[in-house]
Amino acid sequence: MFNLRKKAFKKFDFILLATVIILCIYGLVMIYSATLSMENLRYVKTQGIATLIGFAAILFLVFFDYQFLGKLYIPIYIVSMGLLLSVLLMGVGDEQWGARSWLYIGSFGFQPAEFVKVGLIISLAQYMDKHKEDINSPFVLLKTLALAFSPVILILMQPDMGTAMVFVFIIAAMLFAGGIKWKYIGLAFVVGLMSLPVIWMRLDDFQRDRIFNFLDPERDTTNTGYQALQGRIAIGSGKMFGRGLFKGTQTQFNYIPEKQTDFIFAVLAEELGFIGGASLILLYFILLYRIVKIAKNSTDTFGSLMSTGLAGMFLFHIWENIGMTLGLMPITGIPLPFMSYGGTFQLINLVSIGIVISVGLHRDGLSFE
Repeated sequence: MFNLRKKAFKKFDFILLATVIILCIYGLVMIYSATLSMENLRYVKTQGIATLIGFAAILFLVFFDYQFLGKLYIPIYIVSMGLLLSVLLMGVGDEQWGARSWLYIGSFGFQPAEFVKVGLIISLAQYMDKHKEDINSPFVLLKTLALAFSPVILILMQPDMGTAMVFVFIIAAMLFAGGIKWKYIGLAFVVGLMSLPVIWMRLDDFQRDRIFNFLDPERDTTNTGYQALQGRIAIGSGKMFGRGLFKGTQTQFNYIPEKQTDFIFAVLAEELGFIGGASLILLYFILLYRIVKIAKNSTDTFGSLMSTGLAGMFLFHIWENIGMTLGLMPITGIPLPFMSYGGTFQLINLVSIGIVISVGLHRDGLSFE
């Protein structure tokens, strides 16, 4: 099961791994800067531990045949749904973050939805692989959509609109890559538009405020729009080269709420300027390009769809987080991969990279004894 041929390492994507290492170091430095004024190293230590565990997981997955995950897609899906149901029954976080999305085991807290993202990608990829010949038949397509969107419904019940959007984007990317006919894509688009009034009625007041503030940035700058305003001030003050590492006034004087998590890009742009922000975007471009390349070159549908889903996950997180910080998207609680503080999030991102690397190594079939 773990006996990998030596010649397979010729296909090892060292560029992808090096890019991830640089991103993780970049993230640790920025988290340290964001929390420097708090005089508490807990954030950096937690992120560092999660990073080390994540790279250990990558090492494990290098020797792991990813196709074994496909054989477990039903148990993985059941566990994923069980985690989301547990959140509805025992979850916390609605008072602080507006969504009941956390589970606690003693003092240890985690977001099950982060694990479910990868679980859904594995399950959906395997199911679509099993039905790739008749994926466009109405009955199979309906079953596929039911499997894909059941977790989304449970996430909306938390309610966590931002995470639900991530899931929808992942599903759309995988369905498109899986060969869904354009007529069904067009139908889904029409249904989505028709459902907007219903979705709007289901939004909480703070979620509507975020949309109103996006449409009118000057609407409520002292309350619901304060975070977005401070983020834009920080980015603007960074100019070309930034104020200098650990020298950002908006960052070090705690003007930016959630600066170590959702608004870490504002910290980076203030202290390292346009050059720092552009460098990060370039690293993300390399990351996505390498993942898409592995997905394209994979010789089996399961590996290709799984890599596509993971690429979609990273892309949406990157676009939404940087976009909301720049004022191009409404504010959501979507963190920035490898940069934002969050042990669960960091671990899942690195596990995802390990899976992609495994797809790249094993795509031609290997000898397992």
